[in-house]
Amino acid sequence: MPEIITIGDAMVTMNPLRRGPLRFSDTFERTAGGAELNVAIGCARLGLSTGWISRLGKDEFGRYLKHFAQGEGIDMSHVSFSQHAPTSVNFKEINEDGSGRTFYYRHPSPITSLKANDIADRWFGSAQIFHMTGVYPAIHPEHRAVMMELLKKAKAHGVTVVMDPNIRLKLWDADEAKETLTSFLPYVDVLLTGDEEGELLFETQVPEEIAAQAQAYGIHTVAVKMGAQGSFAKRKDQQHYCSARKPRKIVDTVGAGDGFDAGFIYGLLKGLTLEETLTFANTIGSMVVSVSGDNEGLPYLEDVLAILNEEKTIER
Repeated sequence: MPEIITIGDAMVTMNPLRRGPLRFSDTFERTAGGAELNVAIGCARLGLSTGWISRLGKDEFGRYLKHFAQGEGIDMSHVSFSQHAPTSVNFKEINEDGSGRTFYYRHPSPITSLKANDIADRWFGSAQIFHMTGVYPAIHPEHRAVMMELLKKAKAHGVTVVMDPNIRLKLWDADEAKETLTSFLPYVDVLLTGDEEGELLFETQVPEEIAAQAQAYGIHTVAVKMGAQGSFAKRKDQQHYCSARKPRKIVDTVGAGDGFDAGFIYGLLKGLTLEETLTFANTIGSMVVSVSGDNEGLPYLEDVLAILNEEKTIER
């Protein structure tokens, strides 16, 4: 049984082979993407036992995604195929500085046929962490009731709930996102948010103020991701700022937040201090942006430790 479980759809990601406006891109490479899948992959590569809950289209893209995730060592016992919707696809636009946009083709998503009673209680009985994001409830209004049922299952089994708001305003508007995500906060133990998402939820980008408002819901640990400015975390009466680790080169910023989440979850499970956890998570974020793709840059544990221990790499 996995110690970490997460729920969300996955997509075939089409990465352009040239940079600039998508309308000028005519050649793409097919890869796998999806916020929750990225976190599952990140945790698995760090040596953590990870399970993913999802539904894929019963098509060639769905088979590709399932085989890919299985190859990463993720428990796929709660991933099934749906004949009622094709596997979701997204196309990425990447600028010269590594920033970009994503264009989604995911309606209807095959995961919409998934119901709360499709997920065995025993998974929550053995898990230590239930990771969730704001992407899954944004895809379809019916997902919000499913998520609430899963949160109640997690709390009933004493599972730590980790939430990344991961707000995608292409999927829902700001008011809808705020109302839905704040309704989940009483069930959350650990909040991993970006500063802009913190502003949407709590009307402030000041990390200490975000943490104070989140803790009013009973959340015991809050981390605020601030990109090149580093990160901040507060756990009860402890708090710490951590500078960003400078990446070798910024190639593609997609997936950096997912990598941070995986690193923070690793720190939680391994009993690292708040400072050690932030340093570990920031390091993974900097490694991810140095590689093109949603999850290609997610490192293995030995790679992170080599950077933290400043080991020299033997290239040849």
